[in-house]
Amino acid sequence: METIAAISDMPVAVHPDRPRLRKRPLKALHHFRELLKDKEDTEQVFWIFEALARKSFRDEAVRFGTSEQGRAIHASEPYLPTILDDHDRLRAMPEGSVAHAYCDFMEAEGLTAAGLVAEGEKMGKPRYNDLIQWYGNRNRDTHDLLHVLTGYGRDSLGEQCVLAFTYGQDPSFAHLFIAYAGGFNLKKETGTRAPIFRAIGEAKRHGKAGPRVWEMNITELLAEPLDAARERLNIGVPRAYHEAHRILREEGRDPYDLLAKSGPSDGMESAQPA
Repeated sequence: METIAAISDMPVAVHPDRPRLRKRPLKALHHFRELLKDKEDTEQVFWIFEALARKSFRDEAVRFGTSEQGRAIHASEPYLPTILDDHDRLRAMPEGSVAHAYCDFMEAEGLTAAGLVAEGEKMGKPRYNDLIQWYGNRNRDTHDLLHVLTGYGRDSLGEQCVLAFTYGQDPSFAHLFIAYAGGFNLKKETGTRAPIFRAIGEAKRHGKAGPRVWEMNITELLAEPLDAARERLNIGVPRAYHEAHRILREEGRDPYDLLAKSGPSDGMESAQPA
């Protein structure tokens, strides 16, 4: 398990022992099929991201980590789960803030930032004390915060939309693969006329329209009023997603229990391999 001390001491941009990842689409497909068998098996998502690693991610991690902004954020936020799981501190922030909405969301869903870290640790992969590790961790640790900022729930479609939104900010094919493959599976299993793919496409556009959330000072973002933060980050209203929920309910379906026994749903989390 990572420790704050290990993460906060990053002497190198790229650890000399860090291997270069290569794309392995068949391996990604295997792990997606495993995910379809158990939507709560979040470990499969991490394997998919490793199998479909984005080559430019390393360069972007080093660019940001060595920038003036990146160094300042690294000094103040070496390890996000410690900040995100301190709900007493977050609740002390103003009413209506991102922090309060985040706490409400995480507590209602029974989630913790540390829990997502633990899922990734199940892979048993080595962790490297470098900027790529730190940057990749921030990408991972802000996943649930994206739910709050975008307004997408942890239903089947909501998870696909958060992944598509993340693709708009971080064009890793893994995000798009899981989002659209999950959407296709949802359509196949339910036969719904709800605009599943339109909602996913809208989410992708919304992500592309704003700055990368994990490259921001998260503590400052948490203190902002939620509506103001959404406006500043240019995060649009998820109209197609709401329309999909409306149609699903008209069809007599519960949007939050569409694939209770088959298909990826609320177990899908997002993270770049680091």
